[in-house]
Amino acid sequence: MTASTSIKSHSQHPKPRTLGELKGIPDFDAGSVSRSVKDEIRGNLLRLIERGEPLFPGIHGYEDTVVPQIVNALLSRHNFILLGLRGQAKSRILRGLINLLDAEIPVVVGCEINDDPLRPICRACREKIAAEGDNTPIAWMPRDSRYVEKLATPDVTMADIIGDVDPIRAARGGRDLSDELTIHYGLLPRANRGIFGINELPDLAGKIQVGLFNIMQEGDIQIKGYPLRLPLDVLLVFTANPEDYTARGKIITPLKDRIGAEIRTHYPASVKEGMVITAQEAWVCRTASRAIEVPSYLRETVEEIAFQAREDKRVDRRSGVSQRLPITTLESVVSSAEQRAARTGENSCYASVADIYAALPAITGKMELEYEGELKGADTIARELIRTAVGRVFTKYFGEVNFQPVIQWFELGGELKLPELAPTDERYRQLSKIQGLSEHVGRIGATDTKNHAAVAAASEMILEGLWAHRRIGRSEERGYFAEKQKPQEPRETPSSRGPRRQFN
Repeated sequence: MTASTSIKSHSQHPKPRTLGELKGIPDFDAGSVSRSVKDEIRGNLLRLIERGEPLFPGIHGYEDTVVPQIVNALLSRHNFILLGLRGQAKSRILRGLINLLDAEIPVVVGCEINDDPLRPICRACREKIAAEGDNTPIAWMPRDSRYVEKLATPDVTMADIIGDVDPIRAARGGRDLSDELTIHYGLLPRANRGIFGINELPDLAGKIQVGLFNIMQEGDIQIKGYPLRLPLDVLLVFTANPEDYTARGKIITPLKDRIGAEIRTHYPASVKEGMVITAQEAWVCRTASRAIEVPSYLRETVEEIAFQAREDKRVDRRSGVSQRLPITTLESVVSSAEQRAARTGENSCYASVADIYAALPAITGKMELEYEGELKGADTIARELIRTAVGRVFTKYFGEVNFQPVIQWFELGGELKLPELAPTDERYRQLSKIQGLSEHVGRIGATDTKNHAAVAAASEMILEGLWAHRRIGRSEERGYFAEKQKPQEPRETPSSRGPRRQFN
């Protein structure tokens, strides 16, 4: 029987509020109530696996890679570190660990380090229980309060993590500075009986890392030269960027040796996986007064931009391209369409490929460029990535389609430039002039020909795809026009070579 089940079975009765009431629970088992946090997580994790319930809701693409490794580490009662580039859900995974904790646990009222009333480790609680006995008041701590997280920066001190002597507390209590009761505990002791996470571990100063592995191995704390035995019950979890080992800092060898598991994270393996994550995180459902529709092919294009950026040699792969790129880009696409609808006075609007170009600031800020990319400029690189992404999506939907009638319309002198704030009906009317264009919009979902907004957005996507494959031309001044072929160089003929020189 676990702590969670024992509490649940007596939920019809008031929760115990004193140590005596806690011991008076029928079938009370001190071992089950006072499990270590690692045993608690292990037991709850096994039950979730047996029931087939999701272990990390909201985490996608790691089901066959990262999650099984985390499960193995937790079942082994290991502290672990997640290594991965930015935007790979490392912090979200750590915060999701609280779902593996019991709903609530008993603690001594007023204790700074969440002491177990059955097994107190701090001197103040031991003295309190010795004095009050079964009348010692207890409180119930929810799982959300049992996770403590710290972003490692070079200015973090030992006092922040471990603690320090509080001279004001010593003066008020009339105690010597070496007295344990004068200590002001840091974040790690305050995470006792819970989870303590450190983001960007290599940024932590070496002496702080030494303090961490001493806690992990021995349970010893030294504050201002005063040795203190404090066997904390904590699951330690860390994150780091693999490149930070040399770029900004280093994990010291003794600490790395004491971390039970080193788990590598990664970006989505497919565009489909990325789209699921982006759809979950992006804020696209705005006010009900104005409906903004983002067609699936446009969402796919936004996701493809991130995949192209991760493969582009002009983008720094060591820094990575965060999953936040497609998330913020999609949000900016919706905002661009929303702004256009507001300016034209329309109550609904379909986002178009032009809105992706309007989202350039959401793309350029998410890429670290190599030297070659810096020479070209972030805007130029971003535009080229959009064009490549559009070309990939266009090929997927229209790989074998004959667009010769459309191309011929431009070759016969046709040109199309849509005003930026043209209303939907005007865009539809202008695009309908192009022969053979609207015949293909059903391939990307615009099956209802009466939906002018959907047809117009799909038609623009087709034209942008033809431009991406250099079948037609496009410029900011002229819009879409016929792609001019380079004149062929005249073939060399014997008469054009001139007289041959004779050599004897």
